[in-house]
Amino acid sequence: MRKRYLIEIVQNDQQIVFCPPSIIQNKQLTRIAFGSKSFEVEFLPHPDKNNCIVISRDIQKQLTIPNLPISLHVFTDQQTLYIGPLVGIFTSGFTQEQEQPLGERTEFFSKLLSLNKTVGAFAFLFGEPDIDWEQGTIEGLFFHDNAWKRMVVPFPNVIYDRLPNRRSESIPKLQRVKERLQTEYLIPWYNPGFFNKLEIYERLHQDASVERYLPESHPFTSFSLIETMLSKYGHVYIKPKNGSLGLGIHQIIYDKHSDEYYCRYQDQEEINRLRKFPSLELLFKWVFANRPLENMLVQQGIHLLRIDKQAVDFRVHTNKDDFGNWQVSAIAAKIAGPGSVTTHKRNGGRITTLSEIFSQEECDVYTEKLTQAALQLSKVLEENIEGIIGEIGFDLGIDRNGEIWLFEANSKPGRSIFSHPDMKHFDFLTRKLSLAFAIFLTEQSLLHPEELFK
Repeated sequence: MRKRYLIEIVQNDQQIVFCPPSIIQNKQLTRIAFGSKSFEVEFLPHPDKNNCIVISRDIQKQLTIPNLPISLHVFTDQQTLYIGPLVGIFTSGFTQEQEQPLGERTEFFSKLLSLNKTVGAFAFLFGEPDIDWEQGTIEGLFFHDNAWKRMVVPFPNVIYDRLPNRRSESIPKLQRVKERLQTEYLIPWYNPGFFNKLEIYERLHQDASVERYLPESHPFTSFSLIETMLSKYGHVYIKPKNGSLGLGIHQIIYDKHSDEYYCRYQDQEEINRLRKFPSLELLFKWVFANRPLENMLVQQGIHLLRIDKQAVDFRVHTNKDDFGNWQVSAIAAKIAGPGSVTTHKRNGGRITTLSEIFSQEECDVYTEKLTQAALQLSKVLEENIEGIIGEIGFDLGIDRNGEIWLFEANSKPGRSIFSHPDMKHFDFLTRKLSLAFAIFLTEQSLLHPEELFK
C-alpha cells in the first residue's frame, strides 16, 4: 500500500528537505519536484517525525506548492523525489461568477475537488486562458473550505479531460492546448474525446470475446437495410452516431399482421409520440424530414426485461483505480417512461437500484452478469481505442433469455443515476476513482513511460 505524507512548511530559506528516514534510505536524492518544476536541494532524515516531509518557505515558493493541509504521495526516480500528484482538470465554459465559476456544472466540480484530501492529490480546474506558456505555470481554480480560490501552480503531472461536449472538443485553440501539453511536455492526458457509436461498435466487433454483447448495427444506407432488419427482429432503433442523453433516438416497429409501420420517438416539444404509417417511405418522409440520415445508425431491436410492462435497461460505470485496474463503480436500473423510446430520465424514465425491482436471487445473478460484461468490455475498449481511458459509462440491456447486450458506451458518462438516494455511495466512488487513477498515471509516467506512451 502506498504511503502518504503531510507536507509541512517552515518559515526559513534553507534549501534542505527533511524526510522520514524510510524515504531516503539507500537513495542518493539530490532534487525535489512538484508537477513540472524541480530543483536541487539537500535531503536529511527527519529527527523525530515519520509521517511528514518538512520544506522551507523558500522551497515552497520555488515549486509553487499550494499551502493546503493535504497529505500527498511521494515517488522517487533516479535522484529526484516527486511529491503529488498535481492533477489538472481541463475544461471550458468558465463564467465570471465567483460562486458559480462553471455555471450548472459547478456543483459537480466542487464535489470532485473536495476529494483532494481523500485521494491524496492536488486537483484543480483550468482552461486555455489560464496557461502561462513562458513561465510554465497555470492559474488553477481550487476548491478548499467550501470556497473557490485561484492559485498559480506548475504544469501538472497528469490532465483529466472534462470538456463538456463535442463542440468544445472541436475548437482549434483547445485542440492545440491538448496537442502541445501531450507532445512537448509529455503530460499523460486521460479520457480524451467522446465516443462515436459506430466506431465503438466496429472496434469491439474485431474482438471475438465481446462479440456476443453487440446488437447488429449498421450505418444508414437504404430503406432495404431497414426492411431486412425489421423482418429479422420485428423492431429496430435509428439513432445518431454521435448522440447522447437519448436525443434523436427513434424506434421503428413492423406489424406483419397488418403490414403497417409504427414509429416511437420524442418530438421537438419533448412529447413522447407513437405514429402509424402504411409504408416505411412515408414514415421517413414524415418523421425524418430535414434530418441528415447519413449521420444515423440502424440497430437491432432487443426484447428487453420489463417491469410493470415498461422496458428496463442498466447503466454501469467502470473506472480505473490507483493501480490501473478496472473496477465497476456503479450499477443502476433505468425503467422507461410511458410511451418512451428510451429509459432516459429526461424522457420520463425513472432510476432504481436492482434490489428495488428484482428478488435477491435475480439481483445477484444480474449484478454478476452486468459486472462481468462491463469489465470485459472496458478492457477490450481500452486496447482498441486511442488515448488513455479512465472511466466508461455503459448502457446495457438484458433480454428475456438473460443475455447481455451493449447499447452504448460513453467516455464521459452523465450522472443522472446518482440523483437516487441509494446511489450516494456509487456517486462518491466514481468521483474518487476518477482522481485516484491520476496516482497510477503519475507513477507510470515517472517509472515506466515506455508503457504509457507506447
